[in-house]
Amino acid sequence: MKKTVIIGATTDQSRYAYLAARMLTEYKHEIVPIGIKKGEVFGTQILDIFQKPKVENVDTVTLYIGPQRQPEWYDYILQLKPKRIIFNPGTENPEFEKMAEQQGVEAVEGCTLVMLRSRQF
Repeated sequence: MKKTVIIGATTDQSRYAYLAARMLTEYKHEIVPIGIKKGEVFGTQILDIFQKPKVENVDTVTLYIGPQRQPEWYDYILQLKPKRIIFNPGTENPEFEKMAEQQGVEAVEGCTLVMLRSRQF
């Protein structure tokens, strides 16, 4: 299945990033949760984004950080060399989307949860 990096991962069960981690796991996708808070989601440790962890063979990055916080992570996210970046509702960012597309990365404005349920993931 598709290795998916979750930027903005959290252990807070009320957050969409947590719900995405759960659903991706249920759909048998490998998750790599990355965020600012320590913890574990569905058996996988949340990696510290400030350490810019190296992740190989990334299919998808799904964003759960707002556009105002994204610029400091542009280079890191693009260095992961994902095939696509999903800009979930509230994370849309035309500047970053354009940068990604210029590097051959598909930029998708969509909802990971809906995409999974509708088999568009």
